[in-house]
Amino acid sequence: MTPISNYFFMKPQPEPVDPEQLYDLAHAVIKDAKFPMLATVDSDSQPRVRPVSPVRVDPDFTVYVANLASYHKTSEIAANPKVELAYLAPAHDQLRISGSAELVTDESTLAEIWAANPLLKQYLGTPENPEFILYRIVPVQVRFMREWALDYHQVPTQPT
Repeated sequence: MTPISNYFFMKPQPEPVDPEQLYDLAHAVIKDAKFPMLATVDSDSQPRVRPVSPVRVDPDFTVYVANLASYHKTSEIAANPKVELAYLAPAHDQLRISGSAELVTDESTLAEIWAANPLLKQYLGTPENPEFILYRIVPVQVRFMREWALDYHQVPTQPT
């Protein structure tokens, strides 16, 4: 049996990242990955991660996530609105959006998102359902990593 120290481990050599393409590469990860993982922290300071289905993503990486009032993440976000979304595309490109989750109360935004997402109606009936909560995750930091390069790149929130 060969000791593990005799093996040569090499850092993956993914395609180089053109800084001018970061904005587009990041949005491509969102499109390809579809369902990010949302990280919150519970009342015992235990990190909690779960998949979510964004109902809208704005060009500046603001992400809207529908939620039910009875879900654990509701109380976690109320206590600590700092969250992170982690997307992993099939080609292993990663995108991390760190930010703050805000409760959306603006009627026009709620109506626009409700109208654009038929599954909300299927699950909740009406936008007046007291279980319906909409979060706007406002990005503080957006980072992109090509495959398993182990190097994150800061992503501008507007095209360059």
